Amino acid sequence: MASIKEQFEVPSKLKTWSYVLIAIGLVAFIAGLITKGMSKDEHEQTIFIGTLMYNTIFWTLVCNASMFFLCVTTMAWGGWQQSFRRIPEAISTLVPIFGAITFAILMFVVFTHKHHIYHWLDTDAVAKDPILNGKSGFLNIKFFVIWTTLAIVLWSVLGWRMRQLSNEADKEPFDNQSGAKFILQNTVRAATFLVWFGLTVGSTVPWLWMMSIDAHWYSTMYSWYNFASTFVSGMSLIALWVIYLKNKGYLEYTNQEHLHDIGKFMFAFSVFWTYLWFSQYMLIWYANIPEETIYFKHRVQGPYRGSFFLNLVINFLCPLLILMKRAAKRNYTLLTFMAVLIIFGHWIDYYQQIMGSLVKDHVTLGWLDFGILLLFVGIMINQVAKALASKPLIPKYHPFLKESILHHT
Repeated sequence: MASIKEQFEVPSKLKTWSYVLIAIGLVAFIAGLITKGMSKDEHEQTIFIGTLMYNTIFWTLVCNASMFFLCVTTMAWGGWQQSFRRIPEAISTLVPIFGAITFAILMFVVFTHKHHIYHWLDTDAVAKDPILNGKSGFLNIKFFVIWTTLAIVLWSVLGWRMRQLSNEADKEPFDNQSGAKFILQNTVRAATFLVWFGLTVGSTVPWLWMMSIDAHWYSTMYSWYNFASTFVSGMSLIALWVIYLKNKGYLEYTNQEHLHDIGKFMFAFSVFWTYLWFSQYMLIWYANIPEETIYFKHRVQGPYRGSFFLNLVINFLCPLLILMKRAAKRNYTLLTFMAVLIIFGHWIDYYQQIMGSLVKDHVTLGWLDFGILLLFVGIMINQVAKALASKPLIPKYHPFLKESILHHT
C-alpha cells in the first residue's frame, strides 16, 4: 500500500473552475430573481421558480442515486466497487446540501400558495373539482410537508450512517469476527436505506414533487421512470469522477475492468429508461383517454415536441449505438463524452417534465436554465472534491478490497 496515492489533493485549477461556475450561476440566479422572480407577472415568476425546481430536484435525486448504488451493491455483497467506493460516498455528501435547497424552494411554493404551480393548493378549485377532491387525501399541504421533510432528512441521515461506517475500514485490519460484524452492519444499514429509498424515490416523492404539477394526470410508471433517469445520471457522474482521478494518477486499483462495469450500468439503465419511456407513452397514447393523454398532447404535438423526442435520441439512441461495444466502455474519451451527454440528456428530460407542465405554450430554455445548471455543477465539483480530500481514497482494510483488486469481467 506504500506506493498507492491514498490521499487526494484538490488541484488549484479544479477549485478555480468550481468557483467560476458558482459565480456565473449566482449572477444568473440574481439576474433571474430581479427580472423574473420579483416580477409582478405571474408567468415570469413561474418560469423562475420552475427553473429552480427542476434543477434542484434533478441534482438531489442524482446525488442520492450514488448512495443507492453503494447500498444495492452492498446488499449483493459485491466487492468490485470497493476500489472506487469513496467517489459515490463523496457524491452522496451533496444530498443534505441540495436537499436543503429543494426543501426551501418547495416550502416557499407551498406556503405562499403558488397554485399556478401546484393547482391543488387552491382550496376553492379543489372543492369544485371531483378529481382534485378525490386526491385531497394526499395532495394537501400537511402530507406534502411531512413526506418532503422525512424523505430529505432520512436520505441524509441514512447516507451519513453508511459513510461513517465506511470510515472503520481506514483504521485497522479486521480479524474474522470483526470483519464479519462489519459486513453485517453494512448490510443492515444498506437494507434500511434501500427500504426508505423505495418508499420515497420509488413512489411518493416523484408523485408529490413533480407529477402533482399536473394534478389531474397520473401514471403508475412515473416514479420508476424518474428513478431510472436519475440512476443512470448518477452512474455517469461516478464514471466522470473515476476517469478524472485516474487521469490525475489516483485510484491505482481501479482499472478498465471496473470502468467497463460502470459503463454496463450506464448502457443497461439507458435501455431500462427507454423501456419505461416507451411503455408509459405507448399505453397512454394508445388508450386515448383524455385525462391521460393531456400530459403528452402539447409535448408531442406542441412546442415541447423537440425536447420531448430529443430525450429519445440522447438518452437511448446514443447510448445504444456507442456503449453497446465492449471497447467503448473501456475508452476514457468515449465514456467521458457519453457520461456528459447522458447527464445533459436527463437534465433536459427534467426540464420538459416540469417546465412543460408549468409553461405549456412556449419553450423557455435559455440563459437562466443554463446559468442555474452551472451553479449546481460548480457546487457539485467543489463539494465532491472536498469530500474526496477528507479521507483516504481507498478503504484499505475493507474485507472485500482484495475482490475489487482482482476484479475481472
